[in-house]
Amino acid sequence: MSKTKSKIREYAEAIVIAILIAFFIRSFVVQAFKIPSGSMKPTLLIGDHILVNRFIYGIKIPYFRKTVLPVGDPKRGDVVVFIYPEDRSKDFIKRVVGIGGDTIEIRNKKIYLNSLPDNDTHGVYTDDFIIPGSIQPRDNFGPVTVPRGSIFVMGDNRDQSYDSRFWGFVYLKDVLGKAFIIYWSWDRENLGIRWNRLGQILH
Repeated sequence: MSKTKSKIREYAEAIVIAILIAFFIRSFVVQAFKIPSGSMKPTLLIGDHILVNRFIYGIKIPYFRKTVLPVGDPKRGDVVVFIYPEDRSKDFIKRVVGIGGDTIEIRNKKIYLNSLPDNDTHGVYTDDFIIPGSIQPRDNFGPVTVPRGSIFVMGDNRDQSYDSRFWGFVYLKDVLGKAFIIYWSWDRENLGIRWNRLGQILH
């Protein structure tokens, strides 16, 4: 075999290995996502780029979403990325408010978890107007009990989030992972990098 063919084969093997490693990391370890909306303000801003831990809740077979190595389930307060139930071609990011077996109720914007007022330290409300539950569920909702194998999620920007109050629960099998860090942030309005957000750990 000539030196040229040997080099070509060497490069080809290196490329194939790199692709396989990248596929493995993206499928099982960590994946990057970009925040397109303000539903998670102020925790996440439009233009934030985040990394999501894909194995924290268990190893899933790509495309089939079957967990082959369970590790744990999402906990209340986790910021999770999941397949959007109303359009499975899209991924959403929200915060877990209720887990399987929890009873969720919202009265005049106040969250009640299992009949007790929830210590809602992440929620932000920007609209003083209270919408009756007979009109829409934003400010008055439930009570509902979260089914086993599901979670109830809400955006931190409570008045500007389309979430479980409107479209229901998220199946655990559709949870892609837990967001854990902002690695890049671009302010498209001011055309600049938000340096103070880089490296922020998400809670």
